[in-house]
Amino acid sequence: MAAVHAHSLAGRPRDEWETLAEHSAAVGALAASFAEPLGWAEVLRLAATLHDIGKASPEFQAYIAGERFSGGDHSSAGARIALDHYGKGPGRALGTLLAAIIAAHHAGLADGSDLNRRMEAAHHLVPADWQHHAGALPDAAALTPRAPPPAGGPKGFAWAFLLRMLFSCLVDADFIATEGFYARATGERIERGNHTDLVVLRDRLAAFMAEKRASAPSTPLNALRAGILDHAMAKAALPPGLFSLTVPTGGGKTLASLSFALEHAVRHGLRRVILVIPYTSIIEQSAQVFREALGAQDDVLEHHASFDWEAARGRRAADDEAPDALAKLQRAAENWDVPIVVTTAVQFFESLFANRTSRCRKLHNIAGSVVVLDEVQTLPLPLLLPSLAAIEQLALNYRTSVILCTATQPALRRIDGALLDAKRVPLGLDLPEARELAPDPAGLYARLRRVAVERRTDPVPDATIAARFAEQPQMLCIVNTRGHARALFDAIRALPGAVHLSTLMCARHRRRVLADLRAKLKAREPVRLVATSLIEAGVDISFPEVWRAAAGIDAIAQAAGRCNREGELKDAAGTPGLGRVVVFEPAEGHLQHDIRLRWQAAQPVFDKHADPLGLDAVKQYFAELYWQKGEAAKAFDAAKVEAYPGILPAIGDAASGLDSPFRSIAEAFRMIDEEAMEPVVVPWKADPQDDDARSLLARIAAAELPRTADLRRLQQYVVPIPKKARDEWLLRGVLTPVHRSLGEAMLRFADDAHYRPETGVDLANMMYRDVTLNDI
Repeated sequence: MAAVHAHSLAGRPRDEWETLAEHSAAVGALAASFAEPLGWAEVLRLAATLHDIGKASPEFQAYIAGERFSGGDHSSAGARIALDHYGKGPGRALGTLLAAIIAAHHAGLADGSDLNRRMEAAHHLVPADWQHHAGALPDAAALTPRAPPPAGGPKGFAWAFLLRMLFSCLVDADFIATEGFYARATGERIERGNHTDLVVLRDRLAAFMAEKRASAPSTPLNALRAGILDHAMAKAALPPGLFSLTVPTGGGKTLASLSFALEHAVRHGLRRVILVIPYTSIIEQSAQVFREALGAQDDVLEHHASFDWEAARGRRAADDEAPDALAKLQRAAENWDVPIVVTTAVQFFESLFANRTSRCRKLHNIAGSVVVLDEVQTLPLPLLLPSLAAIEQLALNYRTSVILCTATQPALRRIDGALLDAKRVPLGLDLPEARELAPDPAGLYARLRRVAVERRTDPVPDATIAARFAEQPQMLCIVNTRGHARALFDAIRALPGAVHLSTLMCARHRRRVLADLRAKLKAREPVRLVATSLIEAGVDISFPEVWRAAAGIDAIAQAAGRCNREGELKDAAGTPGLGRVVVFEPAEGHLQHDIRLRWQAAQPVFDKHADPLGLDAVKQYFAELYWQKGEAAKAFDAAKVEAYPGILPAIGDAASGLDSPFRSIAEAFRMIDEEAMEPVVVPWKADPQDDDARSLLARIAAAELPRTADLRRLQQYVVPIPKKARDEWLLRGVLTPVHRSLGEAMLRFADDAHYRPETGVDLANMMYRDVTLNDI
């Protein structure tokens, strides 16, 4: 019998091609190792045996030999075999699971209705000699998982979550095995593994923190930070699960959470630390802090989406596997197999609800980790309940410790009694007070209080704010939209030290601006800054006075963290003073719906509490906000999935069988409006001699295969713009592809003609409604 191959090599003899048996064995070994911590190793070994059995068809063999344009559907055959052998009787869930993940290993997890139809039509796709390639299938009893069935959470959620986790094991194994074959065949060196052990990273960080403590001035603030760190570290021996870390701004929360996470991981044999931050704008800053503290470069991965690998594949058939440059790039996409990951909430949570291979392959590497959810109060309310259900699953069934880290805990615990169902039963996470890592959060806030907050009761026009800017040489005003930021900046542009900051500026530009501002603030030079809320996301900067446009108490607290941050304000006698935070409702324009709801929830807090940022005030705020939103099950699971009113009902109704709508759920779970904004690359120059962006773009364009490291470096030049602007500029030739293989998935400006040195990408003359009025 002629050899049956899984992968071919153009222009090379067939005896150098990879056989189906070799590929299945390689994928099986990897998939089983990935699933071993979950207790499902043998099930995944079987899935790997069957996943490519359809490649034994004459059509596919002709395809990889270059004799056909397409290899047809090679994923359905193995799924059909699994369903026939394991999909009946009491143990039919095993057949269901195997069929779902095998059928999805190229095209992604499908809706149950689509998969059912596909399976009904798949009988003729099963090769007649499949047993020759797969061998005798084990009895279902031999595949019994070592781990108990996952439990907890909303109806059906644990089952759907497990299926995604096992899908992740299979597709990541398939990617890596395929990548390995082509690398060996071409002599390409693949860098994987060989990372620094967590014990070493833990010890490096401990030494860094000890040196930092020894060299820090002996001040009450530094003593307080040391106490917070020591208290958190003392709890590292607690078993894995849910934790909270409630530390006001200025308390050293970032490094304290990393220190706890590494110590906790080492003590309990956890595999990595994942820091999840709310905004792309600070991901590089956070990653660099970690690299410096750990003395590591390659052990810290920063990961956020710059473009969509699968969208870039265009119209290629889902099962086609030609080893072209784009396929190689996609195989090289990150799977988080590193000790330290710094990522965004969008990347993290959308991956947990994804259906596509590129997003799902990392999921099994989240299990057995420590996940630090920084600024957890920023989770979008319409997706709050599904997000909490995912957090709960990680802690309950996947030996993952999750730390809810914030200065303003958003009442997500059942004991808070703020999230209630229709029968007034508390919802949320089972997170007792004993799992709080900070010592006496209420007392900490009182000791770390650095500002006094005042509220303007009447709407405030821009002219009033501009007049105050003229009086106060060092002042920050944070507004809710990029349009308002531009207008206010125009009103103060002539004042000394006037600066604008928004996400219409690329990250490298913003970093340059912030570094300059810090130097001027320290030198007591004028700094009059107008910014959107991006300045609130962990940016280490401090003003004596901050004005904040109407928002929720959580956002106001973040703004207050940019005021008198180090307690530097003192009177003539050297007595510590408080910074000034002014909260106002803009007279110009209107508040977006979500911001208005949050502002309304803040009003009773201002009326009742002299200090609206105290922990009791924050708790009241979230209770008001949740009450205003209405019934929790509807308000906090508001993404529609086909005919279902939310993601959890859609999952619950398909708790058994092949009916879970994975594709529709992935499309519904969107933390940001991906349709409104698209990333583009700007060749920004820090000065006339700066040629970094242009040389980087030229190197990428000239390469047959762009280096992943170069594409990551390109992140610092990315700006999100409205999709309509992107489409219009593409049509006019203003935007062109970064690389021919990526097509329209990643575009660049040819020059900086549409980029302003003070405000970034100029959208003022675009002939459509500016959706940035609804964006930071």
